Amino acid sequence: MGEPNMLLDSLLAEAGISHAGLAARINKATSTARRPTRYDHTAVARWIRDRAIPRGDVPEIICEIVGSKVGRTLSLADIGMMRNEAAQDEPELSRALDQAVALWRGDLNDKVFLAGASMIDGPAAVAPVFEWENPPHEMDVSHRGIRPVTAHDVQMLKDARNRYEQMYRRVGGIPVRPRIVAFLNTSVTPLLKGSRDDRTGRELFRAAGGLVALAGVCAYDSDRQALSQRYLFHALRMAKASGNLAFGGYVVALLANQAMARARHRYVIQYAETALRGARGHLSPALVTDLHTLQAKAYARMGDRASCHAHLRRSESAAAQIHHDDEPPETGYVQPGLLECQHAEALRRLGDLMAAQVYAEEALRAADTCHLRGQTHRLATLALVLAERGEPEQAVTTAETMLNRAQGMESGRIAERVATVADALRPFDARVVKEFLTRAHQQARVPL
Repeated sequence: MGEPNMLLDSLLAEAGISHAGLAARINKATSTARRPTRYDHTAVARWIRDRAIPRGDVPEIICEIVGSKVGRTLSLADIGMMRNEAAQDEPELSRALDQAVALWRGDLNDKVFLAGASMIDGPAAVAPVFEWENPPHEMDVSHRGIRPVTAHDVQMLKDARNRYEQMYRRVGGIPVRPRIVAFLNTSVTPLLKGSRDDRTGRELFRAAGGLVALAGVCAYDSDRQALSQRYLFHALRMAKASGNLAFGGYVVALLANQAMARARHRYVIQYAETALRGARGHLSPALVTDLHTLQAKAYARMGDRASCHAHLRRSESAAAQIHHDDEPPETGYVQPGLLECQHAEALRRLGDLMAAQVYAEEALRAADTCHLRGQTHRLATLALVLAERGEPEQAVTTAETMLNRAQGMESGRIAERVATVADALRPFDARVVKEFLTRAHQQARVPL
């Protein structure tokens, strides 16, 4: 099964043509041909779901039918039916934007093919990052559209991103994702199609990309990993169009985080190295810190102690340069104590439990300055270290506080952390452990 043809699906929605309606129009257009077609709605559904391409000149006929309804000339690339697509260069910016709009329109309408999409792996998972790092770059991102894009519009997108990020930190990605997706459809899409000069266009892509990246974060937190990956790829394409290398490096760091959660440790290292190389001299100290800690954790899980420690040292050097007032809004997650928490995670994986506990306790001492989501992760880290050190009562005390902080959050990532702590405590035959497991089951649906 191929990648879903979201371009055709989006165009049909824009044209107001159903699957059966398109099939009927094609059959009518070919009725005088030597080989008239007998398509129905299931054929159109297959073209979209499986990215199948009908035979003969049917794709050209689709361009004419749909183009007449949407009021513009459509090419085979516009409807996602290029027969030799693998040989095509990187999509033009306008087509890349159409693909992004098609993604969140399909997400808003809860398309089945998105729910069943698979993760992109292999060379295709690295290609968007390679394209971000390397030429060609857009010389001009100006555009003529129906309505002008203003500085006020750009600021509105920035404010929306900040608002949704705060919501995400408080309640998790599951309830926030539909809100962002709706905003992308109602507020971002019209601006992407609006009139702008080059300068305003780059600012627009920077602001819109921030929202698209956050949609990817929320999809990741909702356990919609394939969907998250696609949002992040689109955010990275917008980062390239914006010309803002620091923002692009941030999006690559998000891809590295997702790869870490999927235990794709080689991807983590490759993504992080690309971000550090491709945006050298433009990344903030906080982001450099995070990229090195990501590599340290990846090397720790691979059992490479020397490389892990080397990146831990580099992250400490970068962290010493952080001035939070000078950081971009996206790196607000790099709060005091995060470095120590990440170090504790890496050292725990290496089996250095004594050192891991020291770092985990230090991370907690700064927890009052960070949001509840960050506090939950830090408490989980310490609880895991204590459990692995054979101290179940202290681990449970810490884990109970973790549950208190996580109360009310709808987050797949937090639920996963609670489940990991529960698994670490389950071997201990103690009353306090059983009581914790019961509560974890009630609150986070962790198996008893």
